[in-house]
Amino acid sequence: MTIVLPCGTGLGDGDFLAVEDGDLLLRWEEASGRFKVVKPGFLSVSARVSVWKTIRTAILTVSDKGSRGEREDTAGPELERLVTGLGGVVSGKMIVPDERDVIARTLKEWCGEGFDLILTTGGTGLSQRDVTPEALMDIAEKTVPGFGEMMRMRTLKYTERAFLTRSLAVICGKTLVIAFPGSRRGAAQCFEAIAPALRHGVEILAGWDAECGGHRHCR
Repeated sequence: MTIVLPCGTGLGDGDFLAVEDGDLLLRWEEASGRFKVVKPGFLSVSARVSVWKTIRTAILTVSDKGSRGEREDTAGPELERLVTGLGGVVSGKMIVPDERDVIARTLKEWCGEGFDLILTTGGTGLSQRDVTPEALMDIAEKTVPGFGEMMRMRTLKYTERAFLTRSLAVICGKTLVIAFPGSRRGAAQCFEAIAPALRHGVEILAGWDAECGGHRHCR
């Protein structure tokens, strides 16, 4: 199938073409002159399409056992899979112990490197070693309460203990940093709870909103 876009669409190398708000996601590769299917779906003649800039993403897994190689990280790869569906490309990954200063230092360095989005997983519970929220607050210039609120509200349908998570989101420079639970299932459920507004939040913070807000149609 040939996709014809109007002049001025502004599709650059590595940008995504989102069909019907991401039901189908294609990534433009300048070298080959082709789209790569990132998220399979259906394309109709009247489908709405949007150009999405790449969300440069980093994922930090916080786990004492994981940092020592004693536990496999399953939540980090799951978050990578999910953020790809929103036009994210993960170019930074690390596993660190539950040490507040180590977490905060790593996050601060990544924010300085210009990541648009940082996702952390682990350390959001109530135990003495759970210090990820405190590390996020150490680097925070602003807080975004709605992300944590939505996670707790939407995941109550899965477990009555959902309100025990201390997941939250903060802004450092132009980077949105979001803390997720450490389990694969918990991280996925919380991501799905905030996914509808996540990309828009990143676009506003990065200053892309005016560029990326319009829809076009395939023909």
